[in-house]
Amino acid sequence: MASPPDSGRWSDLNARMASGTVMVGIGSVAIVAGGVWFQMLAVFASAVMVWELWTMIEPEHPGTGVVLTALVASVMSGQMVTEQDWGFLLFLVVPLIGVLMLRRERITFFIYALAIQIAGWGLVGFRQDYGFTWLMWMILVVVATDLAGYFAGRAIGGPKFWPAISPKKTWAGTAAGWISAGLVGLLFDLFFAQVSFVIVPISMLLSFASQMGDIAESALKRRMNVKDSSHLIPGHGGLFDRFDALLGASLFMLAIYFLFGNPGVAF
Repeated sequence: MASPPDSGRWSDLNARMASGTVMVGIGSVAIVAGGVWFQMLAVFASAVMVWELWTMIEPEHPGTGVVLTALVASVMSGQMVTEQDWGFLLFLVVPLIGVLMLRRERITFFIYALAIQIAGWGLVGFRQDYGFTWLMWMILVVVATDLAGYFAGRAIGGPKFWPAISPKKTWAGTAAGWISAGLVGLLFDLFFAQVSFVIVPISMLLSFASQMGDIAESALKRRMNVKDSSHLIPGHGGLFDRFDALLGASLFMLAIYFLFGNPGVAF
């Protein structure tokens, strides 16, 4: 019997659900534990994403990517331990090495490698300074945006959001992501006394930032002519494919921090 014509829309769902469940389990334990456990997860994910970035640009020399992965882990771990102001300059080490060694896409590597390290460091700082609740809010916004976009985009379809860069994303999925993020913010407004209603529009802006992180990685893959950043995670591609939205959200929250200080001031 022939498969239904739209069955291809959901062909990757089982693999996505299975690997997604494993990632959620590992991530949840690290987030709840905090401290060194969450630091190790953030350092590992950031280092692997830089390796994926390198191999997308320079697949002929994977060994160099492994060395850069180790350097990223060392730099980020050292900065999280010492917390020196000048330590941020060390985030430039790996991007600059890439600029010197790559034959092409030097600026691309510099920007993305620097952003990955800053975003990973930002997530750890966010967990340490503001606790479990705020980090869970950010992650729930990103997850709700992703799930709503996935199901609404495939169920409703319609016009594409940015077909030149990400041909699968639709306006229906994009809008569903904003709405679901707003609902997450509303729930936090209802259940946490210290939160004001302004968290709803902030959640929707955070959703947009996460989508822009996804779009930025899609643009990179299209530029490199690859489908996935790697094949580490069944149904998801690589860690960069899975955490691109969280990177965008983390950079957005760092911007909020520098503008307002404590996130509670903004909310």
